[in-house]
Amino acid sequence: MEEKNELLRVNNLSVFYGQIRALDAVSLCVRAGEVVSLIGANGAGKSTFLKTISGLLKPRHGDILFSGVPLVGCAPEKVSKLGVIHVPEGRQILARMTVRENLELGSLSLQNKGEFHSRFDEVLHLFPSLRQRLNQLGGTLSGGEQQMLAIGRGLMANPKLLMLDEPSLGLAPLLVNEIFRIIETLKENKKTILLVEQNARKAILASNRCYVLETGRVVMEAASGVIINDQRIKDAYLGGKPL
Repeated sequence: MEEKNELLRVNNLSVFYGQIRALDAVSLCVRAGEVVSLIGANGAGKSTFLKTISGLLKPRHGDILFSGVPLVGCAPEKVSKLGVIHVPEGRQILARMTVRENLELGSLSLQNKGEFHSRFDEVLHLFPSLRQRLNQLGGTLSGGEQQMLAIGRGLMANPKLLMLDEPSLGLAPLLVNEIFRIIETLKENKKTILLVEQNARKAILASNRCYVLETGRVVMEAASGVIINDQRIKDAYLGGKPL
């Protein structure tokens, strides 16, 4: 059943790698203007879920609707043109291109090309360190700066839904805090975000609602305030510690 302001609806999604089931009848919804996190252990199927939404993988069963438009069977470029932008795990910036060129590449999915300069200014306001490195090759940036560039490149498309896959992976604690400060800013600005993240504590606190994925199945879904106080979640993902 469709919910009010629903932007993304996934119903009974099952994905296989050969004979191995990676996702088992997963259902999820994201409403416009909210941050939804998907947490779980390594191998739970979190990245597979995002790749399937963005058209990189084909499900064996299930439906994906974005603003009522079916996404199953769509090529990744069509999905991005509809406004679904995927910032993949591992940053995947273009190392031999400058920061400016990486950001310009992100704008290719802009429906209104006249928005380029406003998007460019907004991204540099959000990531001021990138302004000082516009002519620097992406591959020479620090890990934290590369992650900021990857997110900035995604934002250049003015996405209706921004999907972030493990944005804090491999970063030092101070940089993790900075990445989540940026996510909080995007949340305050009512950006719609689907966040996949192993740092469960940070992810839950940054989101409005949270889904818990275990071995390809959703085992819990609730408001983040409920999730963070659930003893099973504390024991499994937060080291048994309260906030």
